[in-house]
Amino acid sequence: MEAHRKREIHVSEADSVFALTAREAGLVGCTRCAKVWPARTERCARCGAKLVSRDAGSLQRVWAWWIAGVLCYIPANLYPMLQTRTLFTTQENTIVGGAVELALHGAWVVAAVVIVASVFIPIGKFMAIAYLAISIRRGSKLPGHKRQQIYEVVEYIGRWSMIDVFVVAILSALVQLNVAAAINPGPAAITFALSVIFTMLSAQAFDSRMIWDRIEEDAK
Repeated sequence: MEAHRKREIHVSEADSVFALTAREAGLVGCTRCAKVWPARTERCARCGAKLVSRDAGSLQRVWAWWIAGVLCYIPANLYPMLQTRTLFTTQENTIVGGAVELALHGAWVVAAVVIVASVFIPIGKFMAIAYLAISIRRGSKLPGHKRQQIYEVVEYIGRWSMIDVFVVAILSALVQLNVAAAINPGPAAITFALSVIFTMLSAQAFDSRMIWDRIEEDAK
């Protein structure tokens, strides 16, 4: 038992000795393809991306794109997403209103997908990105690997927030019966698409390596 404990202590001490970061070793990693190069290399020879050890203007771009996304998301929920015109009537629905209509007609699953993809996920992304950006400045009690996971989830699910825009585009292309009936995208479709794009740009502008830099600074 004592020998086992000495072995664990020896391993932990070895880990602490060899805990060397890439920047301390004079290396820089490509954020696009993950290839490692000498620190003075300007561009990745594999994918052509510009190499920087740390992106000094990362947080400024994160907040700029984040604010633009929030500003576009507000009218996206206030104005109609879909305009349905039949022979005698014209109906306009917002995102939430359209989901309610689907639920009233018995399409509970589709309504739930629309609400989750168009309301819960965008708001969750806004909150997650803001939290990550604030944690770089003020620190956080959440472990670094958990924050890294949050960042990876936000970056991965960003593309799926376009589901409302895809539905509107498909319906607009399929239902065009001239005088009898027609479905056209409302003004909210453009602002919602812009909000998703700006949020994705905000997530991509975030340099996740700064999470670990902050942890190292707090440990000193």
